[in-house]
Amino acid sequence: MASERETLEVDVLIVGGGPAGLAAAYHLRRLLKQTPVPGGDLSIALIEKGGALGNHQLSGAVIDPRGIAELIPDYRAQGCPIEKEVEEEDLLFLTESKSIRFPFTPPMLQNHGNHIISLNKFTRWLGDLVEADGVDIFPGFSGQEMLLDGDRVLGVRTGDRGLNRSGEPKRNFEPGIDITAKVTVLCEGVRGSLTKSLVPRLKLDAGKNPQIYGTAVKEVWEVPAGRTDKGKVIHTMGYPLDPHTYGGTWVYTMGSNLLSLGLVVGCDYRSPFTSPHTLFQQFKLHPAIRPLLEGGKMVGYGAKAITEGGWHSLPRPYADGLLLAGDAGGYLNAQRLKGVHLALKTGMLAAETIHEALIAGDTSARALSAYERRIEQSWVGRELYGCRNFRQGFAGGLYAGMLSTGMQMVLGGAAPFVNPKVNPDHTHMLKRSQLRSAGLAAEPIDWKPDDQITFSRLTDVFHSGTKHEEDQPCHLVVSDLDLCRTRCAEEYGNPCQYFCPAAVYEMVPDEERGGKKLQINASNCVHCKTCDIMDPYQVITWVPPQGGEGPVYTNL
Repeated sequence: MASERETLEVDVLIVGGGPAGLAAAYHLRRLLKQTPVPGGDLSIALIEKGGALGNHQLSGAVIDPRGIAELIPDYRAQGCPIEKEVEEEDLLFLTESKSIRFPFTPPMLQNHGNHIISLNKFTRWLGDLVEADGVDIFPGFSGQEMLLDGDRVLGVRTGDRGLNRSGEPKRNFEPGIDITAKVTVLCEGVRGSLTKSLVPRLKLDAGKNPQIYGTAVKEVWEVPAGRTDKGKVIHTMGYPLDPHTYGGTWVYTMGSNLLSLGLVVGCDYRSPFTSPHTLFQQFKLHPAIRPLLEGGKMVGYGAKAITEGGWHSLPRPYADGLLLAGDAGGYLNAQRLKGVHLALKTGMLAAETIHEALIAGDTSARALSAYERRIEQSWVGRELYGCRNFRQGFAGGLYAGMLSTGMQMVLGGAAPFVNPKVNPDHTHMLKRSQLRSAGLAAEPIDWKPDDQITFSRLTDVFHSGTKHEEDQPCHLVVSDLDLCRTRCAEEYGNPCQYFCPAAVYEMVPDEERGGKKLQINASNCVHCKTCDIMDPYQVITWVPPQGGEGPVYTNL
């Protein structure tokens, strides 16, 4: 069933409908109104893999208002959906049964003046403004392949629709569209499939640290009236993480008696049995947290990877016809636990660079290199440079990291005793034979949910709204399935069973050959990308499923 592939020509193509992509589109349209480009109005298209703007957007989220205030100075009057203003904050150190309140909140975790938001609500609101301003937005279209002429980016090919499980066309088959543009801006978020393939091909990461990540799991609870009256932020460190595992937790109050809580685990953990989801469930049972949830009900769940590499892991954000913005470029401040304001600002700086390049009629790498200079000279560059060694300081564990962070605060980000180099996250995982000598449990945690405070991954996935058509090619591509049942089972105990927060990977009896084989429950996938990051053999590749499918986040 052959179908001719269509081509759509635009001037600027933005891939990804998160804060960075929407800010780039909004700001560029405003700049074009102020100073038109010779030759008439320019076309801007934005494609988004989610079925609607906001469907795939998840964050804590407490945002620094600096970014949105620069993009839309009257954002409050425009109806920006702010859940709460931060009025109170606590930083707690947890042991298994106790909590110790820090006598002061370190500057990087001070949130007075910041806003608690739902990122998917925020994204939908901003998207409405962008669309009303004349930008063409195409939800349900995923970028499947970069279009290149040598090292020049020409645009993106979107994913085919209507393929069956074997990759053959069904009756409703529609080939993807080739969207060509003078400039393509990749804003596809953390570990985006296009960015992942393009960065090494164009050597944008030459001389840089590899990007490192964390995995975040989050639930939203509806709790009895009175518990969320004030805008309160709680961050914790310690339990349920061991002193050698980087991470922490949060609890934020929201409007409508909603509570946002979650846990982040650095992906450089050592045990192959580490399960972010299980650790999060343990956190909710802590005596300091459980009373906040009792009498309530869980109403939303999600998970995502977070870029944590910071300054030393930033790839070169430009090439011929290309810019990277937001999480796709690694712009997140792990020290402050914030990235939305950086995404908005890098989107704006991308727009300013594109506007200048289009007026000059030059979208080469030389012309677009002004984007990197803009970033370095802006508060984005100053903020990220000031915490350039933060994440590396925790290589020696929690207490060494806390000491290193204190020194960096005094020394303006310098860290004399910290090695700024990092290795890819999956290289830190120990084999089963090494666990006992490292003082780690040789078996996974055995626990069962109570279905009141704690839940199974399948129950949580149900509350993410995730939907995928079963009869389509699997979007989780494992290049060597035999390795899973043999070498990985022996050496690591199949860690995909544990690191996936959505129960996608399952070892089931192999009736033909004996033993067990890998079963991929792709319909559970919440698009967090952890498997693409953490597989110890790097044989798992996440690619977008058919357009529009995946989680449908609400209030997250």
